[in-house]
Amino acid sequence: MKFDKIQIRVRYGETDQMGVVYHGNYALYLEMGRIEWLRKLGISYKNMEESGIMLPVVSLCINYKKSAGYDDLINVKTQLKNKPTAKIEFDYEITNEKGEILTTASTILVFIDMKTNRPVKAPQYILDAIGY
Repeated sequence: MKFDKIQIRVRYGETDQMGVVYHGNYALYLEMGRIEWLRKLGISYKNMEESGIMLPVVSLCINYKKSAGYDDLINVKTQLKNKPTAKIEFDYEITNEKGEILTTASTILVFIDMKTNRPVKAPQYILDAIGY
């Protein structure tokens, strides 16, 4: 599975005084998409961390095209960009119910050994789960 889609209903607390989603909340939507992408492959962030691997974001790029507002139903498409190495890269597209692109984004995360705090190669179970 190279991509996945989830739906999120915008909550009131995620909006600003103008009734639109506060820009910082988009990073949370991307994280939700990434976590669900992994979960559908049978991989849990929690289990990964319990096994000694953490996956911090080292790069985040977001391009805002249109606003989302309170109670809107948005779709977050998360797509693996290429084969993971010591890093894993994702591209994202957030659309509204009409299919209009609200946001495009990309992230780079790095596999880190929690004992040494150093980068490591992607665990084999992750490569196996995504077909590499």
